[in-house]
Amino acid sequence: MTIEVMNAIKKDKQIKKFSAYGFLKNLKFFEPYLVLFLLGNGLNFFQIGILYAIRESITYIFEVPSGFIADYFGRKKELYLCFSFYIISFVFFFMIGPFWIAVIAMSFFGLGEAFRSGTHKAMIYTYLEEKDWQGHKAFVYGRTRSFSLIGSAISSVLAIVLILNVPSSRYIFLASILPYILDLFLIMSYPESLNGERIHVEGHVLKVMKDHLIGILKQPKLRIILFSSASFEAVFKSIKDYIQPILEMMIVSSGLVLISTMTPDENLKVILGMSYGIIYVISASAARRAYLLKKIMSSTALLNTFYVLLALCMISLFFIIRLEYYLLIIILYLVLYLLRDMRKPIFVEVCDDYMEKHQRATVLSVESQLRALFTVILAPVIGSIADQFGVSYVMLSIGIILLISFVFLKIKE
Repeated sequence: MTIEVMNAIKKDKQIKKFSAYGFLKNLKFFEPYLVLFLLGNGLNFFQIGILYAIRESITYIFEVPSGFIADYFGRKKELYLCFSFYIISFVFFFMIGPFWIAVIAMSFFGLGEAFRSGTHKAMIYTYLEEKDWQGHKAFVYGRTRSFSLIGSAISSVLAIVLILNVPSSRYIFLASILPYILDLFLIMSYPESLNGERIHVEGHVLKVMKDHLIGILKQPKLRIILFSSASFEAVFKSIKDYIQPILEMMIVSSGLVLISTMTPDENLKVILGMSYGIIYVISASAARRAYLLKKIMSSTALLNTFYVLLALCMISLFFIIRLEYYLLIIILYLVLYLLRDMRKPIFVEVCDDYMEKHQRATVLSVESQLRALFTVILAPVIGSIADQFGVSYVMLSIGIILLISFVFLKIKE
């Protein structure tokens, strides 16, 4: 990549809009506290696992149809629906009380996830082709993803301020509505060319969609890439929030006080927000530079390496949690985020090499649907194991499953 092209990408107005989209999308002020919020409202780990499974079930059901709609009827309209679903979800989280309200909230969140995933990446692909920059996908996606992670970092810091000053932690869901409204207006400003090439559908829509899906899964290497990525993401999504009860246990057992004038509960909220903020800042830097890893090994070898390292991190967490080395726990959680956020730009590049232009939103939706299916299976099981045996055995179980899965999901050069 020449310096001229790199500077052109950095200065491009639409690339900046893509980055702003990710930044706003990740201003989820509730994220550092979601599990503790749900536990505080009377739910146990198994019920939280059920909620995660419901969210992913909704995503699973609507994922491929949403990708099909984006490919055939326009991507911008689909994203309008996506952000509307997210906003409705936040309203129901604010109203949380009985378990069924949490179910409704998670269901709308799942709809938002289904209608978002894949669609925006497909827009980026289209724009890179318009600019003849398709050879720089890893650099561009790593850059836009880094802004998403900066948004997460800033969100974590703002979350501390919010949660210490609102009447109840439920108000952080209302605060999360504003950036999503801004993102909705941002999408409206995208050029119509990014809607994609809408193909005329002949015959019954469901049959066309089924044939479209089968055609994608019949491609052996693309199928392995999608299954590998989906299982990686499902594991990450299922376990990433377990750092919250781990840190709570650490603070209670050690008597750690960060700010002496605050209560233990307030100190916990500050430490959680800071931990997430630090993790996201470092992850943003890693994502932006992920394309440099291709100088060390091939993209497919990188994806395989990330998969094995994830498994080893899981098994290591089992021993470290049992030994109560809390600093090492946080460091390993940071490594998990680094693996995920460096892998994402590489996956986007590899995946695009094996799919047709008109399939893009659908292919990426297939990956998200598979991830949702795996998470539906994993989340309740993980919650049950955590309730019965503790969080450490969750990590051990997942690590072993990943190592076994890698035998079948290793991507060949």
